[in-house]
Amino acid sequence: MSKALHFHLVNTLSQALGEIFYSGKHADRVISKYLGANRKWGSRDRKFFAEGVYEIVRHKRKLEFIAESDDEWDLIGAHLVMKGFELPNRMEFDNVDIERVRSRAGYKKDPEIEHSFPDWLSQLGKEEFGETEWLKLMENLNKPAEVFLRANALKTTPDELIKALKAEEIDVDKVVSKEFDLPFCLKLKERKNVFITEAFKKGSFEMQDAASQLVAPLLQVEPGHRVVDACAGAGGKSLHIASMMKNKGKIIAMDIHDWKLKELRDRCSRAGVDILETKLIDSNKTVKRLENSFDRVLLDVPCSGLGVLRRNPDTKWKLTMDEINRLQDLQKEIISKYSEMAKVGGVMVYATCSILNRENEQQVQWFLNTDEGKKWSLIKELRVWPHKHGFDGFYAAVLKKNS
Repeated sequence: MSKALHFHLVNTLSQALGEIFYSGKHADRVISKYLGANRKWGSRDRKFFAEGVYEIVRHKRKLEFIAESDDEWDLIGAHLVMKGFELPNRMEFDNVDIERVRSRAGYKKDPEIEHSFPDWLSQLGKEEFGETEWLKLMENLNKPAEVFLRANALKTTPDELIKALKAEEIDVDKVVSKEFDLPFCLKLKERKNVFITEAFKKGSFEMQDAASQLVAPLLQVEPGHRVVDACAGAGGKSLHIASMMKNKGKIIAMDIHDWKLKELRDRCSRAGVDILETKLIDSNKTVKRLENSFDRVLLDVPCSGLGVLRRNPDTKWKLTMDEINRLQDLQKEIISKYSEMAKVGGVMVYATCSILNRENEQQVQWFLNTDEGKKWSLIKELRVWPHKHGFDGFYAAVLKKNS
């Protein structure tokens, strides 16, 4: 039996997709905006809207093939038919041939269409990983992202957090991995809004993917260290570092965007972190003044984001080869200049949420062959793969400054 829908809900879906496809806005922020503006929606409507946006963005190319159109309403119509919904009796859906949509839905001859990837990006993937491995990656990068939390060791333990969330009707499990140590990582059994919980308001946890939780421990921080998170963004890893330092020492969190640093200050307040100072990078002098100042340096550099397509599927349609090349140049600039902030004997972690060798291993090898890089040794590298480990795609290299 088909499921009926209110047109208002479908129309809001169309508005959100328009902002993503035509105005270049990020899907996660657009979803948050519309959910915030429609607080009276029930859980079923909220779920339909959020999943609908992500699914249509994720499978855009396949839906265009099925609908034989790139019109936004035709894509929505094809999506609704495939999900078993009854199309609202509106002129917007006049072009949707339900039987034809169903007959074209099982097409599997062209992997780029089946998995909804642009040709140029699929070609790049084949060159980097080979056809078989790339097929597995495409398939896994299209899966909806699971929700992971990091228990804040400054406020609680994983067991206490599990009980606290259970009391608010949110079920989570500890994450057990054969390959990785994730002592504070929990996974939601069912997607729910955790930000309205008392546990969140008290700062007992942060939302952070399992792969991202593996980066801070690589720094091997100790209480009393001086640490710089030089591309901090909103600071999830900075907060993780603070908890590992037992809130003793000094963390400088830096970024070129002041609004991200403001968000981090709010998160610090909630998490009970008071050893962190934010610093806006407004010129080259900001970094230059901090040379030889830190025991630990984290460079979570800007990257293509191809490891987190499950969370940001719109990246597939916005990214270009020119942008990847620009990012590679920026990564080289950052690792060359920002590495100078480490003291002799200090440790640096270079990290990305990209799966591409050219943003990861190749960049580290390039750095080690520069004059500055010759002062450093590569200690180890870490790779997390969506199709092998079930987490976001991540890379990290641990380096030590010798002279």
